[in-house]
Amino acid sequence: MKSINKIFMAMALSLYSVVSFAQIKNAKTETLHIYGECEMCRARIAKAGNVKNIALVNWDEKTKKAEITYDSEKTNTDEILKRIALAGHDNEKFLAPDDAYAKLHGCCQYERTLKAYVNKEQQKASVPDEHIGHHANQASNAEPAQDIPQLKQVFDHYFSLKDALVKTDGNTAKTNATELSKAIKAVDIAKLSAEERTIWEKYVKDFGASVDKIIAAKDISGQRKSFSELSKTVYELAKVSKQDSPVYYQHCPMFNGGANWLSKENTVKNPYYGSQMLTCGSIVETIK
Repeated sequence: MKSINKIFMAMALSLYSVVSFAQIKNAKTETLHIYGECEMCRARIAKAGNVKNIALVNWDEKTKKAEITYDSEKTNTDEILKRIALAGHDNEKFLAPDDAYAKLHGCCQYERTLKAYVNKEQQKASVPDEHIGHHANQASNAEPAQDIPQLKQVFDHYFSLKDALVKTDGNTAKTNATELSKAIKAVDIAKLSAEERTIWEKYVKDFGASVDKIIAAKDISGQRKSFSELSKTVYELAKVSKQDSPVYYQHCPMFNGGANWLSKENTVKNPYYGSQMLTCGSIVETIK
């Protein structure tokens, strides 16, 4: 019976999506991370994010990503993601209030990994329940759920890229580099600290160029060469950014006359040689 209900729910959401998308004017589409676990989450996220003829949210429970289509003259992703956070789901820009998360069904309560990035003062922020599910222009008046640090997604995608190179998985490396490119473009410079902004403005062109080379590389050796260039920029950024846990700056003396990378693990797993020389290298600095 549960399987049948899920099928009908999926069919209903799909039909709603087709009809709503056709009626959205000035349509713009973005893909963003939203945390959840199941079909119930998918329905809740859609209910919170959708606004007839204005916004449509299609969330995938496997990838935890949502394709958001909206009328760019009437709303924006901040307003949509804020409503979704108010319904109990953390996302790239906002954390759900603790009481909203607590009301989720047990099977919907995902691991709240983003909370580690929010300081204690931000965690005290709350949003009245009566705002949940309101129209976009009403939600914009609500107190914001907790903001996620601007550079979190940048570092997360960098580490995912590194892990793919450790596994000598060129296809996944390209995918992660593409996501990293999107994260770089999404950074709001105005929200960076003074130190972060200085480094960002100095290196952002090199940052983007290195990522583009990884995406365009024809083989993994080309990806690894560009990754060594990328890591130099990420290192400069990591030194001025607050990290939720130590980051280890590691060195391989063999690759291209010597190359470095960053890792959240204190054990060496070499992204330049993978299984061929997995433990080749050493930690040269710990960034806290």
